[in-house]
Amino acid sequence: MEALLRPLAVFRADLHRNPELSGQERRTAERLARWLGHAGCEVFTGVGGHGVVARLRNGEGPLVLLRAELDALPVREETGLSYASTVTAARPDGRVVPVAHACGHDIHMTCLAGTAELLAANRASWRGTVLLVGQPAEETLTGAAAMLDDGLYQRFGVPDVALAQHVAPLPAGVVAHAPPGEPLTAAGAELRIVIRGRGGHGGMPHLAVDPVVVAASVVLRLRAMAVQERRPGEHVVVTVGALHAGERANVIPDSAVLEAIVRAPSLAAVDRVVEVARRVVEDECLAARCPDPPEFTVVTRVPAGISDPVAAARVRRAHLAVFGAGRVVEVPQGQASEDFPLFGADGRVPTVYWYVGSVPPAVWDRAPGAGPLEKLHSLPAAHSPKFSPDPVATLRAGITALAAGALAWLGTGPLGNGEIMSFGSLP
Repeated sequence: MEALLRPLAVFRADLHRNPELSGQERRTAERLARWLGHAGCEVFTGVGGHGVVARLRNGEGPLVLLRAELDALPVREETGLSYASTVTAARPDGRVVPVAHACGHDIHMTCLAGTAELLAANRASWRGTVLLVGQPAEETLTGAAAMLDDGLYQRFGVPDVALAQHVAPLPAGVVAHAPPGEPLTAAGAELRIVIRGRGGHGGMPHLAVDPVVVAASVVLRLRAMAVQERRPGEHVVVTVGALHAGERANVIPDSAVLEAIVRAPSLAAVDRVVEVARRVVEDECLAARCPDPPEFTVVTRVPAGISDPVAAARVRRAHLAVFGAGRVVEVPQGQASEDFPLFGADGRVPTVYWYVGSVPPAVWDRAPGAGPLEKLHSLPAAHSPKFSPDPVATLRAGITALAAGALAWLGTGPLGNGEIMSFGSLP
């Protein structure tokens, strides 16, 4: 693998320098498809939008799906990297925003590409078929459903297992799983709320209904509601990540638009909180005498990410075999949401999801804090403008983890059913 790391790092830097927003991943998909084609895969594009599916066949055996994400975020990068993004793009509403791979999806795609190269070059070590999936629109939690609705499983087969990973601000070379049967990612729902006011002159607010004031009250009440609706043992988070209204200081606009996400341990809890949020918005608009009812739309909805216990144990054994016990850890559930659980096809396909550490060991050691949780609070996490995974160490560990997971089903030696090829020394 060491010979692969340099070209893969160049590939990753190109993806990082040229990020694309959800639903706009045309160039990214082309670059990933080209690499996977050169690795010997049959490549199919345009699946569920800009989705890429690459098939690597090697005789009879299991069908294993490996997923990575294509899209980037509307974030202005502040990493100082020589290949940092300076890209801007227009959102669907026409607003131009900066774009950056602030969530590590460029790393994920590169790990997918590296895994394809390793498996293609070591066919004597495994049997079966690998589906390497480049999923669009993960950040909007819509891409997995779009690929499935476009016939992913009907066209390419129902996999025996679906695997995915995500970089995390843990030491590079560490792989983290959830405790058996517990979620690693939260259930979530994205909301779009439009508050209809009545525009007017900023100096004559008595002649208008100011939707900005109503929106501000909604934000505060939603934050308070997240605390009030939290039942014992639940962790509920409501985030209003966007609020757009007006163009000038002296003009009261007609409307305000809020974009929010509800996260909770289960879909039942998410749905309960969403209905309370709907009533909060309606009550605030009624109290402010808005001329029209608000628009309250549940844009997307995803379940919690709970790995199949049997499949997860198999992957964990594979990770222990290649990383060693000191580098395979358990972490509690975070509050990020993912649409990867949808590849489970309502329980028909076992899924396994884990984290890969991305912080250089020296940076981790210098981070303030007495223990891992305190150190995490001092390090830039995903979605931060300063999030910057260690490229080589993270790629080495990520490719090792993904390939080992696949070979736990496909391999022909003693690792789970499979013996992993030599990956070189880990960081």
